[in-house]
This record gives sequence, structure tokens and C-alpha cells, in this order.
Amino acid sequence: MSKIKQFLLQCSGVDLEILQKCPSDENKYVGIGGTIFFTGVLAFFSAAYAIYTVFDNYLMAAFFGIIWGLMIFNLDRYIVSSMKSRGKFGRDFAVAFPRLLMAVLLAMVISKPLELKIFQKEIDAELLVMEQEVYKEQEAKIKSRYEAQITDYSTQIDGLKAEIETAKKKRDDLGLMAIQEADGTGGSGQKNLGPIYKAKKADADRAQAELDSLQAINLPLIAEKQKAVTDLETQMQTDVAQLDRKDYGGMAARMEALDRLGAESKAIYWANIFIILLFIAIETAPIFVKLISQRSPYDYLLHQHEHVFEMAHLEEVSLSQNVVKNKVQFDTETGIYRTRKEVEVEKALTDTYLKKKKEALENQPLDWEAPFVKGPVF
Repeated sequence: MSKIKQFLLQCSGVDLEILQKCPSDENKYVGIGGTIFFTGVLAFFSAAYAIYTVFDNYLMAAFFGIIWGLMIFNLDRYIVSSMKSRGKFGRDFAVAFPRLLMAVLLAMVISKPLELKIFQKEIDAELLVMEQEVYKEQEAKIKSRYEAQITDYSTQIDGLKAEIETAKKKRDDLGLMAIQEADGTGGSGQKNLGPIYKAKKADADRAQAELDSLQAINLPLIAEKQKAVTDLETQMQTDVAQLDRKDYGGMAARMEALDRLGAESKAIYWANIFIILLFIAIETAPIFVKLISQRSPYDYLLHQHEHVFEMAHLEEVSLSQNVVKNKVQFDTETGIYRTRKEVEVEKALTDTYLKKKKEALENQPLDWEAPFVKGPVF
């Protein structure tokens, strides 16, 4: 037997001593062992890639990948080797069903990191979009903290400017009326600089004075509020520039990107489904092979070997039970007999004691002056 075949048989969990008696089953268990071995190899690559995406370290990825691969290999080997065909499909299926569920779960866990690797290019492109969305959302949150104050200052500035514009318009209107009164194009329609013109000119001068007074108050306020707006905008830009722009590509982000790609593209969605089904088929293949196969010579010999051991164990247990039972019976009967004899002896001693006491009372003198005798007289 070659070393490779022997290694694969060891992977299948078969009993080599029993298998040597039925060489026709070797190929079956070589195939099962190969499936279990390569499942462990796939689990190694899956875990190594997953750990690398988290820690970005080849040594750590290889270490944890080996641990995970060996664990999956050992678990698959135990699942398959613990199944024993008894020739009854219902019973065999009941035994295999929880193992099938475990195999499906393992297949889904193993397949996910490999799916991420298979669709890596598409995922990287989607990650860029997701990264921009995240940064845009962060910028929006920062801007929302400043925009309310900026809007408030801008509203106040517009109000102050509107007051100045209103005063300017009033001054201009009154000045125009005075000019029209002077040149005869408006007002009384006569060209003169009489009392009416002087009254209108005085109104225009008062409007100019009010404008000058209003500008003296509002312009510093406008400058102050414009400076506050500029400072807020500068601080907002500084906060946006200080955003942490780390690489966006962890395991969770890649899984989310793959999910988004599947929702957007039917091709990727079905490809993802078929990859999962492929791993499920690989993981459950050894169990289905043992489940649907007829009982082979190895199964009969294994059952015979276990039956012989079971009968020998049952015989040993029965003998031990009989020894214990006989000892209990012996101790019980001898204890009862001993107790009975002790009771008889106690009765005899009691009878003797009472008899002597009675004789002592009968032989006691009747003289009432005789001293009183206490206790039995022997």
C-alpha cells in the first residue's frame, strides 16, 4: 500500500486492521479521505485569507489558517468516521441528519472568505463607492454642526443690509423729489428753489443723515458677523480635512460589498449561490456516500468487531453484577441471622436476670424492721 493511499485512508477515519480483510472497500475510503483532506486544505486558505484581511500579516494568517484547517479536518474526519451503516435507511438517515446539518454549516463558514477572494476585483470597486458614501456622510454630519450658525449669521447680515438698502432708497427718492422740484420736472411743475424745494431738500438731507447713522451702526455689525461666518467656514473645512481617511476594506465591509453586488447584479447573486452550493456538496459528499451506499464487507466486519466487544463487555458487566448481587445477598442473610441470634441471647440474659430478681424478692425476710434492701440480690 502506497504512503499516499495509507494517508488518505487515515484521513477517512477507517480502521486499517479491519479494512485489510476486505480490500474491495479501499477505493471507497480513499475517496472519502481525499474529500476530507481537501476540505481541510480549503478551510486553511479560507481562514488564512480572512485573518489576513483583518490583521494584514502573512505570518498570523498562516498560523491561524493552519489551526482552522486542522480543526475542520479533524471535525470532518470525526463526523464521517462516527457514521456506521446498519442497512436500514431510516435509522442511518436519522444518524446522518445532524451530521448533515453540521456539514452544511461548516461549508457556509468555509465558503464565505473564498467567495470574497473570488469576487475581489468587483468588491474592491464597490468598496471605493462605499468609502465615498461613508466620507460624504461624515462630511455632512460635520457641516450640519456649523450650517445652522452660518445660516443664522447670514440671515442677520441680510437683514442689516436690507435696512441700509431701505434707507438708501428713501434718501434717493427724497433727493430725486427735491431735484425735480428745483428743475420743474416734478412736484409743482415750476422751476424754482422756493420753500417747497427747501422743504423737500431738508427731507432728503434728514434721510441722508439717517442713512449715515444707520450705516455707522450696521456696517460694523455686518463686518463682525461676516468675520464670524468666515471663521465658522474655516473651522468646518479644517474639521473635514482632519477626517480619518483610513483604508475601508475590513471583513465586514467586504461582506457588505458582496451583498450589495448581489442585490445589484443577478449574475453575481447566482454565482455566489452556486459557490455556496459547491462547498456544501463537497462537505456533505462523504456523508451522502456512506448514507446511500449498500453495506459493504467493511461495514459487516466492523459491526461484527463491535458486537464481539459489546457482548464481551456485557458478559463482564453481568458477571460483575452477579458478584455484587451474591455479596449483597450473603451480607444480608448473614446479617439477619446474626441479628436473630443476638436477639435470642439478649432474651436469655433478660430471663435469667428477672428470674434471679424474683428469687431474691421471695427470700427477703418479712420483718418490717429489717433494713430495706435495694436492688436485686444474687
